[in-house]
Amino acid sequence: MNSMGSMNSTAILAIDAATEACSVALQYQGQVISRFEVCPQQHSQRILPMVDEVLKEAGTTLAALDLLAFGCGPGSFTGVRIGVGVAQGLAFGADLPLVSVSTLQTMAQGAIRLNNADSVIAAIDARMGEIYTAEFINKNGLACRVAPDIVIKPELVEYSLIENIFAVGTGWQTYQSELTGKVPGVVATEVLYPHAVDMLPLAEDLLANNRQLTPESAQPVYVRDTVTWKKLPGR
Repeated sequence: MNSMGSMNSTAILAIDAATEACSVALQYQGQVISRFEVCPQQHSQRILPMVDEVLKEAGTTLAALDLLAFGCGPGSFTGVRIGVGVAQGLAFGADLPLVSVSTLQTMAQGAIRLNNADSVIAAIDARMGEIYTAEFINKNGLACRVAPDIVIKPELVEYSLIENIFAVGTGWQTYQSELTGKVPGVVATEVLYPHAVDMLPLAEDLLANNRQLTPESAQPVYVRDTVTWKKLPGR
């Protein structure tokens, strides 16, 4: 089945705030309307106005939608929490199921949309001298993971994909010297951040495979274990 053709009848709102970029995309009645902004530290102010804009432009409401997709991380702890919190609030209010989409998988989907990439390695700067990274292959137009999302020092990473690779994400810029030579391929600078548009086909696939969540079960994915120190005693 073509990933774009017959599938995009589901009405989906996708939101992502996991990186420096903030984006929203709406798939509704055969059209896709989106907003994308690189606005570090302003996600909490920008994300709901963006949602309002795309709904108004489509002439619809949240209650008329079938599904809400959110970027679950990995990424900035604050950004991921904002994205999950907003998604939960909207889904509760409109009684919508949710699906959770990996930031790295969304970026790999971007490389498939823009470059028809066969193999994609996504890496974003995780601060503290580390990257979040994962490998994906193109299966019928969808980014399918080869390995789970990990956090690792860039000089220690070993990738299994070896040819025709598109490398996406801020990790390749930030840690250029450490990552040089790790992949034979192209660094696709047009995909530095996840774009909510690329969550739509992934969300559709998750829904088709019954992977939807209730609002209360939506969770961020931090990957990095050091956030556990923030948990309260006895949790």
